[in-house]
Amino acid sequence: MISKIKNPLAPMFFASLAGGMGWGIRGQYGHETGAMLAGLLVALVLVYFFAHQFNPINIAKAVALSTVAIGFGGAMTYGQTLGLTQDLPLIGNLAALRWGLIGTFIKGAIWIGFFGLFLGLGLGGKRYTLFEVLLILFVSIFFLYLGIYILNEPFNPGNKELPSIYFSDDWYWEPGENLKPRREQWGGLLFALAFLFSYIGFIKKDILARNMTLWGMLAGGLGFTLGQSVQAFQAWNMDQIKNGLLASIYPFINWWNMMEITFGVVFACIIALGLWYNRNHISSNSDNSSFQISVKEESFLLVVHIIALLTWNFTSFSTFDWFADRAITMGVIPIIAIMGGRMWPFLICLPITALPIAGKTLRFLAYRNSEISVLIGWIVYFIIPMILISWFCLKLSRKQNDDTGGIKFIRYTLGINIIFYFVMNWAFFSWPWPWVDWTARTPSGIIFIFCTISILLLITYYDPKNEKWKYRKFFNF
Repeated sequence: MISKIKNPLAPMFFASLAGGMGWGIRGQYGHETGAMLAGLLVALVLVYFFAHQFNPINIAKAVALSTVAIGFGGAMTYGQTLGLTQDLPLIGNLAALRWGLIGTFIKGAIWIGFFGLFLGLGLGGKRYTLFEVLLILFVSIFFLYLGIYILNEPFNPGNKELPSIYFSDDWYWEPGENLKPRREQWGGLLFALAFLFSYIGFIKKDILARNMTLWGMLAGGLGFTLGQSVQAFQAWNMDQIKNGLLASIYPFINWWNMMEITFGVVFACIIALGLWYNRNHISSNSDNSSFQISVKEESFLLVVHIIALLTWNFTSFSTFDWFADRAITMGVIPIIAIMGGRMWPFLICLPITALPIAGKTLRFLAYRNSEISVLIGWIVYFIIPMILISWFCLKLSRKQNDDTGGIKFIRYTLGINIIFYFVMNWAFFSWPWPWVDWTARTPSGIIFIFCTISILLLITYYDPKNEKWKYRKFFNF
């Protein structure tokens, strides 16, 4: 099923808005689960343009797979990598700047490479057996540990022993400092991605997944590098910027968040261009799945995953954290359940991805800052949103095989998610409306308002079938 869209500018623009907002919000909620919300928004915009002809279950599978996969890159540490380009002692050190940006490009390429691969896998129409999926996932975990061993060892900061290719704090750059280097695992993720790319692209001959992996790597590498270049430019030219055109709003700009927003804008724009370029390879899997698991198996996997997800995000057990922090290990159950299940794709698109975001918002507002009472926090920011999102999930999943219901599913799912994540982040930002006293959250907030309104207008008035703007009712079951 070929997308007939002739001009890539509209998907590039609106995907950029979803990416900028999603990645800008991501920073408040952590690496893996925060990245998932950004991947979800971008994937929903992309399927709105390129896969609205599919039935809801096939759309949900593609979106859910890419949502889970973008979380893998969140396992990488990158704060100190960015520090090489902007930390005060290294300002003026061109070699450190160059090395930091190289590391940023590599980590960004790996991060979005996974997103591109699984987006292509979901939209390419290839069938996979359960044994095949289990095999490639567990072999990829083997390559994950192999890559860590080869590229990210030795790691013994007490004796100043670090890997030969290392992108975090290093005594090479600051020999007299009391540093706390971080363990890196980009090498493991690179090996895992390389294995998946090789198998899916050359053994399975999944052309769309192969091509979108490369587009994803380009998108992530450029996105992260350009985003950090914005922040590094500010650090290197602080006095000029303070006294220049931005002087009046400079005290209110959160440059780290601007880096994140830029990263999201650029990677989503490029990935949309890549999908448009490869639109002839988009195809629906007519029987809806490569394999099927039973309702009991879906339910069992759901219980196990929810327990693991809550444990990983809201408690701390060193042994389990060691397992979960490899990220791909936490993706095994969701990927199997998405590819073989009937409810899991919809659950990932709505309540499962929303669950840790609602929980972290509640924790921040009611427990860490006491901005609201615990009871009100639970009701307003967790119980009511999760009930509503779960209800919509069940409602939308009932027509999962409706060949004419794909666009309706996307509109509702994207609308619900964009509103939910905007509101959660808005509360996290302490409601930074532009007409009240400005804070460091206000400029980012204005950007998110624009992104939210624009995407809501897109799904309300834009008809991707005919590439025309026209009025349609929004919430109309």
